Amino acid sequence: MTTRIRSLGALIGVAALALVAGCGSQGSSTSGTPGAGGFTPPSIPMKQSMGKMEGSVNILAWPGYAEDGSNDPKVDWVTPFEQQTGCQANVKYFGTSDEAVNLLKTGNYDVVSASGDASLRLIAGGDVAPVNTSLIKDYNQIEPFLKDKAWNSVNGQMYGVPHGWGANLLMYRTDLVSPAPTSWGAVFDQSSTYKGKVTAYDSPIYIADAALYLMKTQPDLGIKNPYALDQTQLDAAVSLLKNQRANISEYWSDYLKEVSAFKSGDSVIGTTWKVIQQVAASEKAPVKAILPTEGATGWSDTWMIGAHAQHPNCAYAWMSYITEPKPQSEVAQYFGEAPANGQACKLTGAAFCKAYHTTDQAFADKIWYWTTPISQCLDGRTNTTCTNYGDWTQAWTEIKG
Repeated sequence: MTTRIRSLGALIGVAALALVAGCGSQGSSTSGTPGAGGFTPPSIPMKQSMGKMEGSVNILAWPGYAEDGSNDPKVDWVTPFEQQTGCQANVKYFGTSDEAVNLLKTGNYDVVSASGDASLRLIAGGDVAPVNTSLIKDYNQIEPFLKDKAWNSVNGQMYGVPHGWGANLLMYRTDLVSPAPTSWGAVFDQSSTYKGKVTAYDSPIYIADAALYLMKTQPDLGIKNPYALDQTQLDAAVSLLKNQRANISEYWSDYLKEVSAFKSGDSVIGTTWKVIQQVAASEKAPVKAILPTEGATGWSDTWMIGAHAQHPNCAYAWMSYITEPKPQSEVAQYFGEAPANGQACKLTGAAFCKAYHTTDQAFADKIWYWTTPISQCLDGRTNTTCTNYGDWTQAWTEIKG
């Protein structure tokens, strides 16, 4: 089990996000094509064929995604890659998406495991290249519902290879929360029922959870995408979260702290990940986690190749290898998420994949995956300007007080 902290964007500053906010012209070229989000990505050449391996590859990864046995001798899928390809894997772990973006910009890294809030920034900024998926050995085994999405492609051109995904679920103490919740209303409109015992994810991206709830319960606001909010819509989400703030026990980003809070009863209801619920339950906390009727936000991570990768052949070899069934099964079980390659289920066992809904498209379709809010509305509106992540970061500071 990893102790990874997925504090998405918690340290992302307004300045760092200005690139995305203004990505309509940033580095664009006449050969670029308009993106689904209304921006034109820079024209970056796409690799057409494999060449001679360079002997090494520099990898940026979330902790747990590229284990080489140094943390646990039994957990090692990097060494087999090196033996198969002759590419020495030099792994650098990062703790936040902002850190990953800044490290990739140095030009010292070839591939990165990017979350949805980082991937769009990297595409817009010309920091990653489009990916020739015909060079990825098992790309046809990647679940279709993870391909050609707003956070990993532009106009049908993939900018990476899906790796793993999951939903932000609603967890509650079965002995202290009654009746059992079915809606996010339990932590928003009815949060006062559990005053001082409600927990929420500590990141500006959590604003999307409130927006999703409003999208389903206040249709007059016109929210069509929880990551595409004009100022009025953002204000409504912020108001909801400020009201919730009075009932919050703590905002969490380290999932081990959330496990501890549910065990002690300091928190009895709030957003969570499947792996957290499993860890808490294994430690005798009476908890359940559900996908509420409104659906949920979630994450889908993507392996992307740097626009200026110095070892492009080894980088493609890594993206191809790490999305094969065996390493996919190993990463998913170690990290606690659904593998993108459904064939991994033959190795994890059916119970694991059922718990994580690995091949469950109906479940996946209920998730709004983390995507960086940008000024160009991601819902396709062109008659207004949407709020960007910088606006969300400022709003989150106000919400927390």
